[in-house]
Amino acid sequence: MEYVILAVVIAVVAIGAIAGLVVSGRRRQQLPPKSQAPVITAPPTPREPAVGEEAAPPTEEPRRTVEEVQLPEAEARAEAEPVAEAEAVAEAAEEAPAIEVPEPTAGRLVRLRSRLSRSQNSLGKGLLSLLSREHLDEDTWEEIEETLLTADVGVAPTQELVERLRTRVKVLGTRTPEQLRGLLREELVELIGKDADRTVRSTRHDEGPAVVLVVGVNGVGKTTTTGKLARVLVADGRTVVLGAADTFRAAAADQLQTWGERVGARTVRGPEGGDPASIAFDAVKEGIAEGADTVLVDTAGRLHTKTGLMDELGKVKRVVEKHGPVDEVLLVLDATTGQNGLIQARVFAEVVDITGIVLTKLDGTAKGGIVVAVQRELGVPVKLIGLGEGADDLAPFEPGAFVDALIGD
Repeated sequence: MEYVILAVVIAVVAIGAIAGLVVSGRRRQQLPPKSQAPVITAPPTPREPAVGEEAAPPTEEPRRTVEEVQLPEAEARAEAEPVAEAEAVAEAAEEAPAIEVPEPTAGRLVRLRSRLSRSQNSLGKGLLSLLSREHLDEDTWEEIEETLLTADVGVAPTQELVERLRTRVKVLGTRTPEQLRGLLREELVELIGKDADRTVRSTRHDEGPAVVLVVGVNGVGKTTTTGKLARVLVADGRTVVLGAADTFRAAAADQLQTWGERVGARTVRGPEGGDPASIAFDAVKEGIAEGADTVLVDTAGRLHTKTGLMDELGKVKRVVEKHGPVDEVLLVLDATTGQNGLIQARVFAEVVDITGIVLTKLDGTAKGGIVVAVQRELGVPVKLIGLGEGADDLAPFEPGAFVDALIGD
């Protein structure tokens, strides 16, 4: 049995081998005969000339040096720099306000005389009308006295003026309109005071720049007056430094700086709520360093009833005097407040030595006599008056021009 199985296996292997040989032979007969493929040659490449052969002359090509070669970033930066510079110049020109040239102060009050129309109708024309009556009896003189009191001339100055007018009218006898106008003008000028020194001391001296403190209560237009005063001084040829020592009112420093920039004056300022005395000190220091003629210090608008704040005003003055003397202390008063302004003036005079008065809003009141009353109260002259809201509506006070504006031509 074993032999049979072995014989079968051998037979199977033999048959398999014979079948493989047959299939392989058939595949060889089916393959096509090999054909020669075409040879593809590359185009001849130029070669370097050999020894003894003539070489073509080399072509000159422009070449850049290392210094001339710029990286892409550098080229972009070089192109952008002129544009950026031009834009910066344009922005600076837009941001920097043009320096203004203030109107000259000489004769400014004459040019603004029409602003005193209310006081003219009430005081000037009222007095002329009464004095022109054919018979000046006691009732008429009482009306004259009442007109003067209503205009805030004050009791004592009113009595003095009425007595002088009585005497001169009796001596004069016949009164023409021209004579009455001349008479009234002389007496009013005498009452106001024609010999007082009304010059704002703003000229540089040996100790350094002239220092001017501007003081007053809230709402009188003190910061605006300081800015307008800077224009007055610049118009008169002074160089000015502004000190924004009003640190209690929001935007006061911004407002003063705007006024200064319009006339080319530097403004020294500090943080809101900072020490006013320190800022005033720094402003004077800056004025000394710059060689300025005048330093204007705008102080905080204080209520005269606040003892602590008034004491602080005295501190500002004492600190500034470490650099040198304070040349002017100008008290700004609102002409429309009348007798209340006199109370303010009295309290301020107790804290600092007032050297001059600035009357604002005089164009908005018929009480032009406040000029006389405040001078009598403090014993110091009115040096400047405000006659409007324009930048150049602050005028040096001239008694003759003021009276002419009151009584008319």
